[in-house]
Amino acid sequence: MSKGYDPAGEGAKMSYRDAMSYGDYLGLNDLLGAQGPLSDAHDEMLFIIQHQTSELWMRLALHELDAARGHIAAARFGEAFKMITRVARIFEQLNNAWDVLRTMTPSDYTTFREDLGASSGFQSHQYRLIEFLVGNRNTAMLKVHEHRPELHAKLVQELDRPSLYHVALRALEDALSITLPAQAFVQDGPHIASDAIIEAWTRVYKSPETHWQLYELAEKLVDLEDYFRRWRFNHVTTVERIIGFKRGTGGTSGVKYLRRMLEVELFPELWHLRSGL
Repeated sequence: MSKGYDPAGEGAKMSYRDAMSYGDYLGLNDLLGAQGPLSDAHDEMLFIIQHQTSELWMRLALHELDAARGHIAAARFGEAFKMITRVARIFEQLNNAWDVLRTMTPSDYTTFREDLGASSGFQSHQYRLIEFLVGNRNTAMLKVHEHRPELHAKLVQELDRPSLYHVALRALEDALSITLPAQAFVQDGPHIASDAIIEAWTRVYKSPETHWQLYELAEKLVDLEDYFRRWRFNHVTTVERIIGFKRGTGGTSGVKYLRRMLEVELFPELWHLRSGL
């Protein structure tokens, strides 16, 4: 009887008793054993994996954004552009994931929602780090992480560093030989939009051939925020579709809170300048 195709005949390694395997390298035992549903509800596994994979993508986004920040500060724009583009595509992946979660109906969710207790995506420290890193620094959100001192410390440490937008604005200053208002570089609070910054970026947009690297940097940041906004919008839509206007498990107002977040601008001047071109 034929045994079928044997890859060993072409040199494929078939025994990993004394070698590192695919599963070993990726730590799949730990990764695939990290799902621990608290109920017998079928859809709880979907809910857990949706959020775990989102956290993995956010971990990569943080890795890329931190590196991009360093490259911009060192005027290594080409490398930074590649990384920012990658993060935009990460958020495209996060966006597509909502389509999977939306296959869960309100009735499905009610079968295990009470088992979540007060846990909520609102408490994601990685999402908060992404916000802080790009420049949306609402220090009131630190309190949510006080129960985990090591995570709280990471967030506080991030507030001691210039944001991604800060280093972009420093590059803008250097290229145009200007000095932007000090309020543009506040590290322990949200970015405050400035007419002076709009004017500076407008100079770049009116003469892109003269300031091509800055022009491309600006568009990479806009692209990043574009995908980030889409992710937030789809989050709102998914939550409204599944729980309506109930309060979130973490105590927020749910859809109303998420809609308020849609109004937050990461790089406001890059959007506002378009009206004046």
